[in-house]
Parts: sequence; structure tokens; C-alpha cells
Amino acid sequence: MRTVIFAVLTAALGGGCADEKPVPIPAECNGAVELCERRFDEVSYATTHNAMSSAEDGFVMPNQNLGLTRQLASGIRALMLDVHEWGEDILLCHGPCSLGSIPLVDGLARIKTFLTKQRGEVVTIIFESYAPAERIADAFEASGLASLVHTHTPGTPWPTLRELIDADERLIVLTDDDGGGAYAWYTDVWSEAFDNPYAAATVDDFTCAGGRGSDANALVIFNHFLSNPLAQPDSAPTVNANPFLVDRARMCMAARAHLPNFVTVDFFDQGDVSAAVAALNGL
Repeated sequence: MRTVIFAVLTAALGGGCADEKPVPIPAECNGAVELCERRFDEVSYATTHNAMSSAEDGFVMPNQNLGLTRQLASGIRALMLDVHEWGEDILLCHGPCSLGSIPLVDGLARIKTFLTKQRGEVVTIIFESYAPAERIADAFEASGLASLVHTHTPGTPWPTLRELIDADERLIVLTDDDGGGAYAWYTDVWSEAFDNPYAAATVDDFTCAGGRGSDANALVIFNHFLSNPLAQPDSAPTVNANPFLVDRARMCMAARAHLPNFVTVDFFDQGDVSAAVAALNGL
């Protein structure tokens, strides 16, 4: 009788019920069986630049049309997020937070909801951080997302997607903050990745030249968006279209001898971003 009463109380308080079933682990990894046995650094991921800055969430002069939840539902698997200490708050915003913001804990909670429902997906956050590492860690704990982060040991090979999924460590967190490394899971992005220059105003400015980080690092951030100085929504259907996007990605892959891991775009819903990333993955 005591066990029954406890179960009823637990359910009433939101603790679940006896017949609640866990989400099964699918055979696919990030949507494809073929990706399961590839290491994390052997896969391309559709990536949103300034992912929090969306028209859907009311940002002025946004970089994306759709918010974080719909980005993830549409196949985005890496999110570039700017985080600021704004007064007493920790907010996701780009530049002045008065032009649009999301509380960091709320943004992380959206990612947690997605990963809880989609058991076969691996997601990456790439922070541009202007906030103390300890406050970001507090937001991970408060959102419940801390339980899903993967800790990568520097200098060791990345695990496969299947290994990350089976371990239920399906979130990689990279940061450009000086606090990178303050927590074992809070990884300095430029110790693991390199990129090409991100300041392109026209397609003629696109280049495969070296940017930040060392070519010896395992991960590549492939910047493929235009800013003049703001995001250019009218250019997205052309810049994000195939074969332009795939051809440029493959050109840089040949020039830098590495698969572009994070294919980073503005207005991802314009053009053929998902198809381009699938092609880079050989799918």
C-alpha cells in the first residue's frame, strides 16, 4: 500500500508515472544509419549563425527567420549562440540585448526538450561568450541540459555518433570565452577547431583562407554567410542554394584537406542547406 501511495503522489507532483516509457534509441544517428560509426569530427552539420537571433522570437534585424525549436526540428544540428551578461541577467542576444533577447536558461531548455524527444540526435553549441563561465554552467544546471553534455579529453579522438548516443552524452559545448576549460565539458573552441574568415560582404569576399585556430585541429567551422554589416536576407536564397553552397564547401575541403564540419549560414530555411550537408556527408 505504501508503494502505491508513493507512486500516486509522485505522479501528482510531476515525477512521472509507472507506465511512462523512455524514448527508444533509433537505429539512425542524426537521421542516417550511415553516420553512426563515423567520429564526431567526420560528419558535417547544418549550423545556424547567431541562431538565437530570429524573426520568430522578435529580434530586430535577425539572422534567422525561425527560432531555436524550429531550427532543430528542421535539421539544424549546431547552434552558434551569443551570450551576454546584461544587468543581472544572462541573455542570448546579438549586440545590444534591447534589440532582442532570450534568457539563456530558456534557450537551453528548448534544446533539452528537443534532445529528450529525439534520442538519436547529437547537437553542438558554439558560444560567443561575454558572460562568466560559472553563470553559464548555472544555466545548464537549471535547464536540465547539464546531464546531456559530453566531456571531450583534449588530444584524444572524438567518439563516434553512436558512442555519444549510447552514452546519452549528445551535446557538445564549444566556447570562445577565456573561461573555456573552466569546466571539463566547456571546451575552448580554438583548441579543437579552425575556420575561414567570417567577414564577407559579397560573394566575391568568400575565401577558404585560414582564419582562427590551427589547421591541425580536428574540427572545421565553414563560415558561409554575408554581413554588410548586418545579415542580408535577400542574398540567402542565392548564397544557400546548390550547387553554389556545395561547390564552395568542396573547394574549401580540398584547400584545407578537411571535411567542413559546421556549415554555418544565415536564414537556413532559404536555399538548400539540408541537401548540401547531406551531400557533404555522402548521403
